Amino acid sequence: MFRRDPQLARWLSLCAALGHSERAGLAWWPLARQTFRRGGVLGAAQGGRREMLAFGGVEAVMPFELASVTKPFTAALADALVRAGRLGWERPLAELGGPLRRLPRFLTPLALATHTAGLPTHPARVALTTFTRFSDPYGSLTPEGVIASARRWARPPRPVRFLYSNLGVGTLALALASAAGEELSAAGYGRALERWVTGPLGVPGVTLTPPAGVVRPYGVLGGPEVTRFAELAGAGGLFGRAHELLAFAGAHLDGRAGTHWQRAVRAPGLTPPHEAAAPGWFHSRGVVWHDGVARGTRTALGFHPESGAAVTLLVRGGVPVIGGRGEVPLLLLALLGGLPPSEPHS
Repeated sequence: MFRRDPQLARWLSLCAALGHSERAGLAWWPLARQTFRRGGVLGAAQGGRREMLAFGGVEAVMPFELASVTKPFTAALADALVRAGRLGWERPLAELGGPLRRLPRFLTPLALATHTAGLPTHPARVALTTFTRFSDPYGSLTPEGVIASARRWARPPRPVRFLYSNLGVGTLALALASAAGEELSAAGYGRALERWVTGPLGVPGVTLTPPAGVVRPYGVLGGPEVTRFAELAGAGGLFGRAHELLAFAGAHLDGRAGTHWQRAVRAPGLTPPHEAAAPGWFHSRGVVWHDGVARGTRTALGFHPESGAAVTLLVRGGVPVIGGRGEVPLLLLALLGGLPPSEPHS
């Protein structure tokens, strides 16, 4: 008589907590095993029930680098400051004055947070430093250098077009630090985030400082160092744990984090499964989500406003050399019901 794999049993319990059938869970199990083959944490919450599943020797409470899942936190900070009257979603950042006064007036929080401001993905020098400073590609940039790069490369897109930009969100984060009364720097952004977002929402463990016990990355091209975002920290520099990410998603579901994620922009340049971009988030078939890729880890966080479900994936291991980055968002969207009818579903 065969004994059921206890990890599979826990996986099916997590799927059941999200309302999926055992058949659907069994169909997705190979994808889950492949995604977490080097370890990680999968968390899910719905209706007061929370499930955590750890893989590959990683403990469920271990912190991970969040990479671009930082961007939803930056958007939440922007919305908190908008609600406090410190800035406006569609007001030029140049109105904040100081080092920001020379920014083009079409650079607004909304345009930067939805990647529709026309800024390139990275500052130009990163084409070189991504190889010479593999784990710290933005390390040579000062806050003034970030602002100057945004000013130099800004081109108003006509018509509005989606172009994913770490430079844009990193610039926004520096401006938010200034709007919050902090120093215009990554450190100022971190203090503003703590005061306006992570503290009030009860997730103070989400921080720019690598915590003790952070899961060490694994990548074919990189070593065990975490990726550093330097002065572009607002685009990818946070660290956090699975239960904190679920709590952050829950704050969107109950309204404490604001409603900015509902401002979905559909623009040319978005590719499947991305249907629309909202400040800090993507929309796909009713699911609100974002994923992130560091040198040796991958992350994803999403929630389904209609069902009240939230899911996070913290994955050890970089993007596979063959196959691309799709498996993490695919598993996230499967669990949250955001796949098209042609994909596996319950």
